[in-house]
Amino acid sequence: MKQLIAPVLILGMMVLNGQDPSRQTDQIHTKKTEIMQKQEKLKIEELLMNYEKALNTSDAKLAQSLYTKDGIFMPTEAPSGIGSEGILRSYEYVFSQIQLSIAFTIEEIVVEGNMAFAVTSSKGMVKIHANGMEVPEANRELFVFEKVEGDWKIARYMFNKTEPAK
Repeated sequence: MKQLIAPVLILGMMVLNGQDPSRQTDQIHTKKTEIMQKQEKLKIEELLMNYEKALNTSDAKLAQSLYTKDGIFMPTEAPSGIGSEGILRSYEYVFSQIQLSIAFTIEEIVVEGNMAFAVTSSKGMVKIHANGMEVPEANRELFVFEKVEGDWKIARYMFNKTEPAK
């Protein structure tokens, strides 16, 4: 009987103060969800910073490590890299052709359970190894992420140019 007194008193006080207990529970749940979403978005932002680093350092192994085992990399004007080994070969090919110096701007991140997507844009310079020329580089990107064993990974990645190459 004593165990029921405290909850009943708290509920009674809430009702007397005009507070709807179910509304308060909903508010707590909503706040908790918002905090969790923010934490997941920060983890994805960190992943994107690591990806930017991989691109700017031409580190194909680092880029590969940021993908799921069955991930797909869809570069412009090059074959898709499918699966871990295909992704590695694709990045090795891209980095054999160019050296990037770019920065990402995150436009949007949406998280839903263990899946998420991000829309980004990037700008900077690209050095073309074949002729040594440096030209402006600008792209828009779409990332699809999957949470694997507690870590966010790139599941699918596609980009295209927003400015013509000069």
